[in-house]
Amino acid sequence: MAVDPQTRKFGLVFDWFDQTGDGWLTRGDFQKMAELFQALAAEDDEANRTAMEKALMFWWDTLLEAGDGEPADKIGRQQFIGIMYSSVLEPETFEKAIFGIADALIAALDTDGSGTLSKQEYVRMYDELGVSPETSGESFKRLDRNGSGEISYEEFRHSLFEYYMSADEEAPGSWLLGAPK
Repeated sequence: MAVDPQTRKFGLVFDWFDQTGDGWLTRGDFQKMAELFQALAAEDDEANRTAMEKALMFWWDTLLEAGDGEPADKIGRQQFIGIMYSSVLEPETFEKAIFGIADALIAALDTDGSGTLSKQEYVRMYDELGVSPETSGESFKRLDRNGSGEISYEEFRHSLFEYYMSADEEAPGSWLLGAPK
């Protein structure tokens, strides 16, 4: 049976966030992800470090609030996928959680203020977050829509939107965490 592209992508996010590999998402998993994201910012970049943590904890709180009877301390794969569809993709929630992380991440990595990420910055970011350089290198090529050799703030946000909102496996954003299957 074929899996819906969005469901497959949400499953990849679940696996990525399941830092303990136990098949459950917990507050601890989200705190670990926050630490991974925060480590990409300079030590003195408190604004972006705080913004990343707040966005990830908002995402966790959204999952808990939308839970349907599962224990409040953990969220399973199917429940996560269901909540992604029912709550996280809502425009206001998406803006605060997904774009909140992305905006702080780009601001933290864009140390020269160019409004773009070089391939080196992009691959380093994903390598630090546990995504292989082979995967992120291919992703970079696809997300650099204008072929400039850099990913702009707008290109990155558009790609995140495609990853989470689009069922089109050919969309560049579908490659954010690896090749569509």
